[in-house]
Amino acid sequence: MTPRKSQDGIQKSAPVTLKIVAKSVGLTAGTVSAVLNDSPAARSVPEHTKNRILEAARELNYKPNYLARALRVKRTYTIGVIASEIGDPYGSTVISGIEDYLRRHNYFFLIVVHRHERRIFESHSQLLLERGVEGFITIDMSIPQPLPLPAVAVAGHQPLEGVTNINLDHRTAALLALQHLMELGHRDIAFMKGPAASSDAEDRWKSIVDVAGELGLAIQPELTVQLDDPTGLAARAPEYSYPFAKELLRRNRRFTALFAYNDNSAIAAMRVIQDAGLRIPEEVSVVGFDDIQAAAYTSPTLTTVRQPLAKMGEIAARTLLERIEERGEYVPEIAIEPELVRRESTAPVRAEIPRRSHEGRGLTSLSVD
Repeated sequence: MTPRKSQDGIQKSAPVTLKIVAKSVGLTAGTVSAVLNDSPAARSVPEHTKNRILEAARELNYKPNYLARALRVKRTYTIGVIASEIGDPYGSTVISGIEDYLRRHNYFFLIVVHRHERRIFESHSQLLLERGVEGFITIDMSIPQPLPLPAVAVAGHQPLEGVTNINLDHRTAALLALQHLMELGHRDIAFMKGPAASSDAEDRWKSIVDVAGELGLAIQPELTVQLDDPTGLAARAPEYSYPFAKELLRRNRRFTALFAYNDNSAIAAMRVIQDAGLRIPEEVSVVGFDDIQAAAYTSPTLTTVRQPLAKMGEIAARTLLERIEERGEYVPEIAIEPELVRRESTAPVRAEIPRRSHEGRGLTSLSVD
């Protein structure tokens, strides 16, 4: 940096410009700009030259002037992210993947929430448009109508021109979980269905029903409870799922395992089951979905179907930037493979478990007679 004096007499360093970096490597400012901005023109620059430019920029502590860049090329390098809520374990992990990728590629993002309400989605997407975003990423919502910019929907299930949906392979996820429980001898399995507001709920439940039929496993209506909440809150935190787990146990129908809609509802169910005096996994096995951070710290630790949430956020950001910069072809859907994470909350069915009675808890028949 070049030293200079301010009006108060204190010596300060002038910022290193693009021209200074270009002069240090003996190249044109245009070539240096293409490499530092990772623009399409950089494809023709040899790799060793790119490395020399990047090294010079680091040594000179070059900091790009994003405002000048935006004014020059008439772009904002800003993405609009529309999430279901700020701070929930699912969405925040996806956002961390989005942020990491955008930061590494010198993009910014503005975030708003949709709360699963179409009216809010429409008003907030318009708000982001007015602020000059160049594309959209939505989380846990199918985009209801075409948008004037490229868009990517994480857990978006509605085909729409111009939108890339990034979805977990729910059929494989259901197969992994149900095969695991059946291999442990479980046949009387309870289920917690997702709220209708959650974009994954319908596809996940359909996959579970289809896979159960293929495996010869009967899904009993009396052992199924839906997190029936129009806001979707019941799926986003254990305290909201707790009443639904209690309802399942109040029905007094025997089950040896439970497959929850997600980890939050699984954690709530574990608390309800343990409050009823039953042991996990000795008397009831529990499987969650998502593999949020808390799943590895429950007691016992939670067996779950892992969605690579941060990776899904990164894929969403990369896909959108490729569309914006015209470096990639439009694809309507990207499928993500799940993984079963076996922990301590599942175990083989015990041959005989003494009947328990829990006064006031509405639970007398979870155990084997």
